[in-house]
Formats: sequence, C-alpha cells, structure tokens
Amino acid sequence: MINPIIDVMMKATRPLRSKTGLGIIVSGLALLTLTSWSLQSAEIDPNQIKFPNQFASWEATVEQDESEDMLAQYPASIILWAGSSFAKEYHSPRGHQFAVADVTHTLRTGVAVAEGDKGLSASCWTCKTPDAPRLMKEMGIQGFSDANFVDLGSEIKSVVYCSDCHVDGSAELALPRPHAQDAMAKIKLPFDKQDSTMQGAQVCGQCHVSYYFQPENNNKVNIPWIFGNTADTIEKYYDTRRFYEWIHPISKTPILKARHPEFEHWSRSTHAKKGVTCITCHMPETKDEQGNAFTDHKVAAAMDNFEQACSSCHTNRAAMVKKLDKTKANIDAKARNVESLLVKAHYEAKAAWDAGATWPQMNDSIMAIRHAQWRWDFAMASHGLYAHNPKEGVELLDKATEQITYGREALARVLSLLSVEKVEYPDYSTKEKAHAAIGFVEADAVKAKQAFIKEEVDKHWHPVAKTGY
Repeated sequence: MINPIIDVMMKATRPLRSKTGLGIIVSGLALLTLTSWSLQSAEIDPNQIKFPNQFASWEATVEQDESEDMLAQYPASIILWAGSSFAKEYHSPRGHQFAVADVTHTLRTGVAVAEGDKGLSASCWTCKTPDAPRLMKEMGIQGFSDANFVDLGSEIKSVVYCSDCHVDGSAELALPRPHAQDAMAKIKLPFDKQDSTMQGAQVCGQCHVSYYFQPENNNKVNIPWIFGNTADTIEKYYDTRRFYEWIHPISKTPILKARHPEFEHWSRSTHAKKGVTCITCHMPETKDEQGNAFTDHKVAAAMDNFEQACSSCHTNRAAMVKKLDKTKANIDAKARNVESLLVKAHYEAKAAWDAGATWPQMNDSIMAIRHAQWRWDFAMASHGLYAHNPKEGVELLDKATEQITYGREALARVLSLLSVEKVEYPDYSTKEKAHAAIGFVEADAVKAKQAFIKEEVDKHWHPVAKTGY
C-alpha cells in the first residue's frame, strides 16, 4: 500500500532534490513508514506476536469444518428428545473457530423472540466466547443469565480464544467461568490448589462437561456436582430437587438431559489415573520448522497425533485402532438396543395414559424411563467415550437396559389391567419419519431461521457469527 504513495512523493518533490529537500523527503518517508507499520500492528493480535505457533495452530481450527447430522444417523434420538430443542437439530461439533456461528445458526437456538416471550437464556453463550465472562463481569452473573440470547448477539465478537484458557497475554492457565470455579470446589479440586496437569484438564472441563440452567436462578449455568460427578450422584441431585428439563409429550416423563460429560468420564478413567489429560492427547507438544517446541492448539482427534500423544504408551497404532473399533461397535450395539427399548416404553406409557392410567399406577414406569434415558444420554452425549472411559460407558448402558426392561414390565402390567391389547409404535427409521412422528416440520423451522439470520444476524451481529456459513 505504501509504495504508490512513495512514487507520488518522489515525483512531486523532484524540484526539491537539494540537501534540504532530501531531508524533507526522508523525514516524510520515515513518518509514512511508521504510520503504515502502526496501522498494520493495530490489526495484529498481541498473542499472535508473543505466541505465533500456538496462535497459528488455533487459527487452523477453521479447517475442522466437517460436521455430521447426528439425528440423521440416530433418528431414535428424535423420539427420545421429543418436546425439546434437541429433537430439532443436533450436529457433531466443529473446530473452535465455528463456536459462535454454530450456536447462532442451529435450529436449537430458535429465531427472533416474539413480543412478551422470555426467549432463550443468554447462558447459551457461556462456553462459546470470551465475551461471555466479560459480559458476566459487566452485567453480573444473574443479569447475564437473565438476558435473552438474541439480545446479546451483537455483543459477541470473538470465538473460543486464548483468554478462555489463559490469563490474557501469558501462558498461565485460568478458569474464567464462575460455574466451573464453583464446580471444581464442589468435588474438592479447587483450581488454584491443583498442579498444572490437573489445571489443564479443568480448563477444558469448564466447557466439556455436563451442566444445566437453574430455573430458580435466572437460568444461571450450574454443574450439578454437590453429591459427586457420576451419573448416579448427579441423578440423586436432580431427583432430590424434583428437577426436570421438560415433560416428554408422549410419555409424560420428566426428562433429564446430559450434555457432553467428557470431564466426568475422563476423571474416572485409566488415563486420568496415569496423569494423561485432554491436553496430552488432543493438544500434544509438537515442533515448528525451526525445531521450537510448542503446544498444538489445533485441538484434534488423538489418533491424528498418535506419534506425539500415544506412542510412549501404545506402541502399535494398528492394534490400538482395532481395539477402539471393537469397543465402539460394542457400545454402539448396546446404545441402539437401549434406544429401541426406550422408544417402545414412551409409546407404551402413552397407551396407558390414553386408557385412563393414574399416577400411582404409572410412577414406577415413568421413573424407570427417566433414569434409563438419563444413563443412555450420559453415555452417548459424551464425545469420545469409546476412548475416554469405555468401561463406564458399557456399565451405564447395561444399567439403562436393566432399568428400562423393568419399566416396560411394569407398563405391561398396567396395560393389562386397563385391557390395552395393542400399542402403536412409530416408524422412526429415518430422520424425516421420526420428525413426522413427533409433529416437527423441519422446513418451517429452517425458513424461520433463515429469515432471522437475514434480518438480524447478517445486519447487526459480528462476522464471527457467520464463519463457515
């Protein structure tokens, strides 16, 4: 940009090519050069200068742009999540650069809020951007969570970034989200008392963890670990409070929802016992072209980093892949079986209600559905369960099978008492058929979402809300 300006100056000052004139020219060029450098520097992130390799690898998460439609792969989930936004759209996660755009564009976050409606809580922004902790400080935690997701959209200007995990401008680890600070204290692992290995896991765990919004606290994010962080102790917490996320429209079951409990599963794993954390496997130390070592911030699948991350303990990559594939196949088979039993139970409960069943008759069955679906969800919502803690995954699904089998036996007795001879089960062999079974019209939701993106996001929100779309 500066070269054309220099040419113009040199031509315009040709008559001044005296000693004095040359001094003026040199001074002018120095000023222009300084100004140009300053303008360019203003656009460069300080962390990019201080940590160039880490910054470049973080930026490279934009390459992780592939996503799978999980509802299309597992349409039974639509029946199990009927009545919630999860039944509308559920895709596998993309790289950190897409965090804001994906939560903006998903059908789960809805559209512009109708006048008089509360709308979705701004808590949905909590783990997508460092603007969330900033807004919590400015508005207060309660003020932030009580605000509307859409209303704060124009405030969101950064994706998951350095300050989400570090004291800004340094390599020192940080835990900026209040819900995570509280949760680690609950399980007697306060962040400031841990070594760097555990702190690193906790930094990932502030977002890669199961949570819920507290309805009595303006939908503030809370991690339900008062009794512990296993599926059993979290269930105890929820049951003690009579908490549910929604009432299932088919079976009338008060449903619990798990959300990617990676930290919980990891914390009880063989890897955790050996001090192997999320960072060890997904962000291993690597070297640049000059041989300088740095932590790779392009958070990737562990097998992509086998030599750096796994080879010190696992010498044979092919054998490891074979074992993982076998484990995955076993867990998948168990999960599909549980899903089939749960779908039948939801519709058997509907048939009983339709025939005049009472709550005293239905209580055991409904609680069995609630608890079995919770364990299925606690297993399947966890990304990488097959590698993180397959033993716990199998135990959860086996227990879920036992619980829902008991629930269906109880339902069979109720149906017999009410002289119900036949139960109608839906065809959920495809995503489209499952959506039809619960009465959700995806085309209408997509049309409303596109209108919202055009009128609100494209006009008023930061470009990060459109990354990858």
